[in-house]
Amino acid sequence: MPANDLAKATADFWFDPSCPYTWLTSRWLLEVRQVRPVEVRWHVMSLSVLNEGRDDDPEGDPEGYLWVPVRVCAAVRRLHGQEALGRLYTAMWTTGDGDWLGDLRTALTTAGLPAELAETGLSGDYDDDVRASHAEAIALIGGDHVGTPIVAVTHDDGPRRGERAVFFGPVVSRVPTGEQAGRLWDGTLLVAGTPGFHELKGRPHEEPELR
Repeated sequence: MPANDLAKATADFWFDPSCPYTWLTSRWLLEVRQVRPVEVRWHVMSLSVLNEGRDDDPEGDPEGYLWVPVRVCAAVRRLHGQEALGRLYTAMWTTGDGDWLGDLRTALTTAGLPAELAETGLSGDYDDDVRASHAEAIALIGGDHVGTPIVAVTHDDGPRRGERAVFFGPVVSRVPTGEQAGRLWDGTLLVAGTPGFHELKGRPHEEPELR
């Protein structure tokens, strides 16, 4: 492993909580944290915002259902901080009974947060927070031909201190673990940090392995 890969880094992770592939990418980052000196910070973005104004609806969500979980996440981020948002995100995908509002109450309680925050999903009180966080991520990567997640990695020490690499993905259908997770991290940073690099795409998506 190159010595530079052991330099400390901070990974800012923007996610829409409804996306299963994004969930798997987030679990990959937590695996990376075990084998590389990386701190993960959590932020929200929104597929609903991303797809506004489109003639088609790639998420099949004409009723705006996907606004509910991301609003709750934005409320938690503002009121309780990014670490609490990370706990909630984990709880959202590991608890619940299949109904979003009920699931969110359970998830909030599991994450040590007030269950009544689930009600924020049905109002627009935190829509400005959602839009501002989403806009920050899009501005970092540039353009609108991306999705969730967006990751911005800042090197905190070593010869690349202060440099930042920003990328969409990686999209995975299963979570790499251990050193395999570390190698994917190393390779992603190598590619994303190469001047002039813009895009790399793999094979068609497989069904996500969520459990």
